[in-house]
Amino acid sequence: MKHRIVVLGAGYAGAYVAGTLARRLSPADTQITVVNAVPDFVQRMRLHQLAAGRHVDAPMLADVFAGTGIRLRVARVTVVDPERQVVAVADDGGGGELGYDTLVYALGSRGAGHAVPGAAEHAFDVAARPSALRLRERLDGMLGMVGMVGQDRGEGGRVVVVGDGLTGIETATEIAEARPGLSVTLVARGELGARLSAGARSHLRQACDRLGITVLEHTIVEAVEATRVLCADGTALASDATVWAAGFAVSPIAAVAGLEVTESGQIVVDRTMRSVSHPNVYAIGDSAYAIGDNGRPLPMSCASAACIGRQAVEAIVGRLTGRAIANTKLIYTLNHISLGRRDGILQMVGDEGQAKPKYLGGRKVARAKAGILAMSLWATSHPTFGMPGRKRHLAGGPRTRPTATVADTAAQQATHATP
Repeated sequence: MKHRIVVLGAGYAGAYVAGTLARRLSPADTQITVVNAVPDFVQRMRLHQLAAGRHVDAPMLADVFAGTGIRLRVARVTVVDPERQVVAVADDGGGGELGYDTLVYALGSRGAGHAVPGAAEHAFDVAARPSALRLRERLDGMLGMVGMVGQDRGEGGRVVVVGDGLTGIETATEIAEARPGLSVTLVARGELGARLSAGARSHLRQACDRLGITVLEHTIVEAVEATRVLCADGTALASDATVWAAGFAVSPIAAVAGLEVTESGQIVVDRTMRSVSHPNVYAIGDSAYAIGDNGRPLPMSCASAACIGRQAVEAIVGRLTGRAIANTKLIYTLNHISLGRRDGILQMVGDEGQAKPKYLGGRKVARAKAGILAMSLWATSHPTFGMPGRKRHLAGGPRTRPTATVADTAAQQATHATP
């Protein structure tokens, strides 16, 4: 029997790892199955644009994986049982179980904030395609004639974006640019763009001023109601659409399964992205609690997912084929923030996770990010890049269990304790 690799989630990280494994491992020895809750690929980095009214492609995963040898199961993961090595799924046909020999956990993250009263009931988010489309529908209803010549800003309704992280900034600026008839307010818990350099913060403020965005700094939201946002200082912000962008949370499935996780639910992994509690489980993307080369946890981001995914591939291929495991760089070097379609910020980040003084801003940065997004979509839509003929066979034949390699000793020494 073939060695069964099951990848949970077909976002950027999951699709990349599945495709790369299909390129490098012999189909005579391995069977790769991808499980995803929806049939299409979601460009999560562009969901704020989708919500604002832009067109965002969503390729069908059946087309993405066609001809690759990768099996697709469109179903929702309900349970992971690492002792039995099975995954329970639910779909229109009632669901079932999938057995695995190696599991790649890439279920990503979702919008957080349900601890704030009313946020779950009344706020929108851009953490998933359905929620971004719901926000888009609300904005359409607020302002049916978006962008008409002579229309004054604010006539169409009021949008309050809670959270000034990268998602909050990109969402507020995208909505303000795409729908100039709306009044947009961005609520920051601390100083706007606190993680940016002084120059980048100044650039961000100028962009908000240019787009007519009202910024409230050092403001804590205590509750969300249907038509207003209540702040700790007693301020009540009128809102026709509240967007919650104040953090992300991961699925509780890993914790319930008994995998070692952090308090936030991320799977604790070693240097090779292997679960420290269950060696045939790998975690990638936002689901992984991975320590970077600077000794700090890698943040939830597409940049982190890229280096984490590369390391996981090297580890899986190395262990299954009996080869040495290459250590890829685990570094986070920059923040690339779009400020609408015609402006952006590229902020370099140092080894200690702090912003460097140097930054780039303006139209060229926006164009560069648009190019990166287009390239990411192309790479995802071509996961095996032509299926090269040379593929690695498993050491000892099919159904080989992950074996210890020289790199495992170093990986064990780098194992993290749960924070």
